[in-house]
Amino acid sequence: MMEPNTTATAIEPAVVCRGVSKTFGDGDSKVHALRGVDIEVLPGAISLLVGPSGCGKTTLISIVAGLLDPTDGEVHVLGHRIDAMKSRHLVPFRGENIGFVFQQYNLLPALTAAENAAVPLLVAGWRRGKAVRKAREVLDAVGLADRANALPSQLSGGQQQRVAIARALVHDPRLLVCDEPTAALDAKSGQNVMELFSRVAVQNDRAVIIVTHDNRVFHFGERIFHMSDGRIERVEGRGERGARSGEDIR
Repeated sequence: MMEPNTTATAIEPAVVCRGVSKTFGDGDSKVHALRGVDIEVLPGAISLLVGPSGCGKTTLISIVAGLLDPTDGEVHVLGHRIDAMKSRHLVPFRGENIGFVFQQYNLLPALTAAENAAVPLLVAGWRRGKAVRKAREVLDAVGLADRANALPSQLSGGQQQRVAIARALVHDPRLLVCDEPTAALDAKSGQNVMELFSRVAVQNDRAVIIVTHDNRVFHFGERIFHMSDGRIERVEGRGERGARSGEDIR
């Protein structure tokens, strides 16, 4: 008689932070932006990071994305401990695996929308024609197919934000990190962008972390991490019936 298979396949977190702290400045001017943050982000879902302004949300996702170094603690991303990586390894790892949507759009003013969206592919060595064609496909997905040839100065704030989102998605990153991606969008455009993120996130080898104050999009989050004063204070998750449950982190 065959023994039943009792081995379950565990889902490895896409992001693990352990005891992550970050300080800026020295002496009397020292600011504690993060205070021993522990967090796990699973693939296949959207995780939201919420809390009041100045509580450390942007600092945390900047560390997760490899843009800032933590003062203390460990940061594991996609199975790699990035806080211990040397710059010559971190830069290509970040370019291949992580997409970042900044709160400021950071578009290059002399490039068209398609060229701006193609920048990660050009940096990765793609030929210009192929890179721009791929960028046009992603611009179509965010509703900007008819603005692909426009310069940033010819686009509204919401349109510029969608170009920034297309740029973050164009190289099919395994981790997408977003800082207030719906802040400049109306309700319908914000919902469309979040639905796009949902389609990206449902793949088992992908994860999406979004910082947001927009409670209109909270229902997209499978897990919501509530931050205050540099700490994760509460984690909310959706149960089997779609209802939310939470636990305090003290």
